[in-house]
Amino acid sequence: MRNTTARFRVRACLAAAVLVAAAVTGCSTTSSTTTSDGLTKVKLQLQWFKQGQFAGYLAAVDQGFYKEQGLDVEILDGGTDIVPQTVLAQGQADYAIAWVPKALASREAGAGITDVAQIYQRSGTKQVSFKTANINSSADLKGKKVGNWGYGNEFELFAGMTKAGLDPAKDVTLVQQQFDMNAFLSHDIDAAQAMSYNEYAQLLEVKNPATGKLYTPADFATIDWNDQGVAMLQDAIWANTEKLKDSKYADQTVKFVAASLKGWAFCRDNLDKCRDITVAAGSTLGDSHQRWQINEVDKLIWPSPNGIGMIDKAAWDRTVQIAETTKNQEGKTVLTKTPDADAYSVEYVTKALDLLKSQNIDVTGNSFAPQTVSLTEGGK
Repeated sequence: MRNTTARFRVRACLAAAVLVAAAVTGCSTTSSTTTSDGLTKVKLQLQWFKQGQFAGYLAAVDQGFYKEQGLDVEILDGGTDIVPQTVLAQGQADYAIAWVPKALASREAGAGITDVAQIYQRSGTKQVSFKTANINSSADLKGKKVGNWGYGNEFELFAGMTKAGLDPAKDVTLVQQQFDMNAFLSHDIDAAQAMSYNEYAQLLEVKNPATGKLYTPADFATIDWNDQGVAMLQDAIWANTEKLKDSKYADQTVKFVAASLKGWAFCRDNLDKCRDITVAAGSTLGDSHQRWQINEVDKLIWPSPNGIGMIDKAAWDRTVQIAETTKNQEGKTVLTKTPDADAYSVEYVTKALDLLKSQNIDVTGNSFAPQTVSLTEGGK
């Protein structure tokens, strides 16, 4: 089974310290160039290889939404030693997609980056267990073997346990979760971390040895950190803080955000087409897995009552508070101080939303209803 998201988390975090240090030293920034037909060349750095997690950006390229804004966007794959926010800070890309807590940690270390559009409005992280384990809340984790990826991805889990009155260092047995769900399926872990759009789907793509048929959601119980009040913000579009002072880059940022949001609106309304676009872009994941992934990502974005990409201050403050106060098993927090005012801005996404509204694009998705996706063995 593939587990691209988990691999990214561990490998990227291992490289983060070195890469952030490089960013702080100061690197040359990209200079805007144009194509022969007058389009401005722009580079977007992803967190990992092209997959449904990034379908909106892939659709914006495929459907010509970036070109409508005068941009020629190159989407850069992530990889083993690539931390997107650091690539951005170094000037190797114009924009990057990154989770808020990790990007803020890089910013605290000196990376000059600003969240200019909060794409995911909800967290996709879950703690999953077999139904027979009777783990239905954070309190039920007491005395259990609890898997987590570590490297800064565990803070929702730790915040949830702390809120339930558990001491993560004493009341559970913490297990370093590997890059797949095999330990969980082998019952070596009672409750495992999983993203709704990736690892959880992987479980539903495996045959239950007791029945010979694929597992179903009825076989599992999940703890959703959104329901527990400890969700942290994830995928966002980050821009270069210093370059935002330049009017040309600031205007480009509005255009880039607008086209990206239009891409996500397109994927909301055209699931199968975006699945095909993602597969054609070179994803190594199968058709049904990609369809599931995009559908689940849509749930994290829509509806967006204030407009897609708008930063919810309450969600931001909750993310920062958890990052500042929740300790992992080593007693460390994500942040040691509160981010300054330049850590995020609603200026550019507000202008982008106004632009899309003038085109009669539905930017709230209030009538959004997810589709039912059937997975196949191995996600093919």
